[in-house]
Amino acid sequence: MRLPALLLALPLWLPGAAAQTDYDLHVVATGLNHPWSITFLPNGSYLVAMRSGEVRRVSSEGKVSGPLAGLPDSYVASQGGYFDVVLDPEFATNSRIYLSFAYGTPKQNGTRIVRGVLRDNSVEQVTPIFTTSPLKDTPVHYGGRLLFLRDGTLLMTTGDGFEYREAAQDRFNLLGKIVRIHSDGSIPSDNPFADGSRGHPAVWSYGHRTPQGLALDSASGRIYAHEHGAMGGDELNLITPDTNYGWPAVTKGINYSGAYVSPLRSAPDVAEPVTYWSRSVGTSGLTVYTGDSFPEWRNALFLGTLVDEDVRMLSMQDGEVVDEQTMFSEIEERIRDVRTGPDGLLYLLTDSPQGQLIRVAPRGVAMSAHKSANQNPAGQG
Repeated sequence: MRLPALLLALPLWLPGAAAQTDYDLHVVATGLNHPWSITFLPNGSYLVAMRSGEVRRVSSEGKVSGPLAGLPDSYVASQGGYFDVVLDPEFATNSRIYLSFAYGTPKQNGTRIVRGVLRDNSVEQVTPIFTTSPLKDTPVHYGGRLLFLRDGTLLMTTGDGFEYREAAQDRFNLLGKIVRIHSDGSIPSDNPFADGSRGHPAVWSYGHRTPQGLALDSASGRIYAHEHGAMGGDELNLITPDTNYGWPAVTKGINYSGAYVSPLRSAPDVAEPVTYWSRSVGTSGLTVYTGDSFPEWRNALFLGTLVDEDVRMLSMQDGEVVDEQTMFSEIEERIRDVRTGPDGLLYLLTDSPQGQLIRVAPRGVAMSAHKSANQNPAGQG
């Protein structure tokens, strides 16, 4: 069921919760061609990057602009296209944005990051700052999530290219990794393999399959990422540097054929997931809810699902999941991104040729009460 482009008031009863949480779902914009990510501009508008290979600005009233000019062409095929768009931590003074996307050709493609200066409906001074290597010939498993850390460095997830899964265990190969760079693409000197002797200098963590969610818990400093398993084995991980997350040597999932990927479900020196799903839910998008609009949700992790077409709320305590709730299943759409807005509300993107940007607000509360305070203009919560 596609939500109508008008206010839909829906109460939600959380199983096992002491009291109900009421919310309204507001369709902010529709007609977005496979939207992949959203970020929040200080003036209350939004940037939405789409797998169709374009970024559009959405006004606070829901008006969708034409594609932003000046951005590079993407390899748009299967899972390839534009991925994440984020603002520079100093966006208020430098107007810089960063975009990850599928770069290259059918025979030679990979995940690339460019940065540029946002001017109205165009991006100027566009410069490539990072490209995964080696390039591959599969249009799938790119990763592509971006996250700025407190020190101003930038993380990006990369996928294993599907046919190249053994590369995820090769620390000198950038497939199946989380990489860490400076905002100009240079390598931080405190990266675990910065001298290049034990791995590629950009590698932060390794052993990933296709991570499409990345979030920072600003209160604790913990970094969380989730990734798709094969048949089963979707994982939520606590990310630390110089850590092996197992794929494909250790996994909770199996091949689509039903054969084992590996006989090992755990192993010494391989990080165990914080939680996992033995039946794939298709995790996508990830945020730590830090707003004041829903006090009972504060500090929970929210992640979208593509297979189950819902959102999972994971209540956390000391880095461990203590409860999982299924939410917003009435939307009946694949959920591609979940973000906490600077206005303290929750935002969702649905994944379809007519994708929607949906705002989750307390039931019956006037939207004028939620004007952006711009405490987090990069939308990285």
